[in-house]
Amino acid sequence: MSPVIATVILVAVAITVSVAVAYWMGGIAGQYTKFEKVEIQSAIVTKPPTGSGNWTIQLKVKNTGTATATLISAFVNNIEVSPYDITFALAGQIATNQTTSTSITSGGSFVINVYINNYSTLSSGTTVNIKLHSAGGMDYIKLVELI
Repeated sequence: MSPVIATVILVAVAITVSVAVAYWMGGIAGQYTKFEKVEIQSAIVTKPPTGSGNWTIQLKVKNTGTATATLISAFVNNIEVSPYDITFALAGQIATNQTTSTSITSGGSFVINVYINNYSTLSSGTTVNIKLHSAGGMDYIKLVELI
């Protein structure tokens, strides 16, 4: 075999091996650099009929990160929202339709409804702080004005 052919074969093998290693390292790096990032894209407040009902705050959230995000709790003015998985709030309570945990895949969206029936301390024009807490330890906050 001539030295030219041997050199061409050696260079081709070296390039093939380097491309394979680059793909392998890229896959490993992708596994360890995943992150969650939930954005509260909108908050729509619905006013209750005069003297009855709940304020309903509809939060549209989207996971713009690369990992699945799991929301485990919600807070209104730093008070944990409970009970979960109901569609209304009793007098003096705050509730949500979020169950004990909600998983949102990467690129996925979800709607969380928060129901407020607390006329003793909240009124129209009051700004409330809504915070969603994830299993990854992240907090996602939105300020909403009651109408």
